[in-house]
Amino acid sequence: MQISPRNRLLRTLSSDDLTLLQPHLRRVDLPARQVLIHSGAPLERAYFVESGLVSLIMQIGVTRLEVGMIGPEGFVGGSTVILGSRSSPYEHVVQIGGSALAIELPDLQEAMEHSASLRRQMLRFIQSELFQARQTAFVNANFGIETRLARWLLMCHDRVEGDDLLLTHEVLAVMLGVQRSGVTLAVQNLEGAGYIRARRGRITITDRTRLQAAAGGSYGVAEAAYRHLVEDD
Repeated sequence: MQISPRNRLLRTLSSDDLTLLQPHLRRVDLPARQVLIHSGAPLERAYFVESGLVSLIMQIGVTRLEVGMIGPEGFVGGSTVILGSRSSPYEHVVQIGGSALAIELPDLQEAMEHSASLRRQMLRFIQSELFQARQTAFVNANFGIETRLARWLLMCHDRVEGDDLLLTHEVLAVMLGVQRSGVTLAVQNLEGAGYIRARRGRITITDRTRLQAAAGGSYGVAEAAYRHLVEDD
């Protein structure tokens, strides 16, 4: 099959490494709100996201909080196995629908055993994913809701096509770990400043440059780390 070039991680692989993976990849749909991986459940496959957005959700008691997001820059599910586990502590939920190239985990593991360069590139992505999680923890502890929302919207915008994000206030509240009323006020403030336009179930980025200024130092560090670790030679 012809591998889509939309997955940035696959695009960084050598032709030999792509050849190892190619016979095992199959395209699948990622409907919004689908749970790809249940917390604690045995993992069966990994997904190289072509379009859409997947959130990694941690739940403690009744509290749910996003601790990471993956789009066409990476893959879902394989990192836990590569690091030596058979399950993930996080629920992986499709927040914005799209598609992915799926591969059974034994096939991915076998390919990595045959290629040190493939394994190295997968580990580089995992390192960037860990960096993103640590940056998110830092931002959550040191910035207000409005700044955190601006950062999160920019991260979503990086991973989708176009300027429309199909997101509800309920989803945003979970992603940021705050009350819905706080999200509503932050959305209203960003919309009033002209950075976004909000409609029911949809947020449109209208001025990315000013939205990035509103995010300040909370945005850009993890993105630069990804480019350095994964895309730069």
